[in-house]
Amino acid sequence: MKAKTAQESRTVQASLVQPSDTNYLGTIFGGTMMAYIDEVAAITAMRHSRRPVVTASIDSIDFLAPVKMGHSICLEAYVSSTGKTSMEIFVKVISENLGTGERVLTATSFLTFVALDEEGNPTEVPPVIAETEEEKYLMASAEERKKMRAERKSQTKEFVNELSIKKSI
Repeated sequence: MKAKTAQESRTVQASLVQPSDTNYLGTIFGGTMMAYIDEVAAITAMRHSRRPVVTASIDSIDFLAPVKMGHSICLEAYVSSTGKTSMEIFVKVISENLGTGERVLTATSFLTFVALDEEGNPTEVPPVIAETEEEKYLMASAEERKKMRAERKSQTKEFVNELSIKKSI
């Protein structure tokens, strides 16, 4: 399978923060931003794999600065590393005060998506090629994030086994 550059999957999405997007402090709801992040990452994964995808994990969403009503948010996402059937997507969110032009890095996130075949089974994805310094840095540090995901998944399984919740409904 032929490798693709991170640039080929890069997706940029901008939105205006409306009153319905904000909390009582006049800043964007975290859940609204999370939905934007998941959407732009899914588009990015589909661009890379040219397949339907599902979200396998969201490592973290680090909220770095608030976004006020009337500001814009611009999400930029690209594939930062790949496995056999999975893709790690890096998303950064930049807010802009449209009156002054001031831009602020607002949030960052790593998500993992799995590509699916016609029957809904995981299917192979192309490798990714890092070209920019940022892309190379993220690719070089991807293995450590993969190990942290595996450890977190193991801990979650242990935790779930201790819960007294029916496993089937």
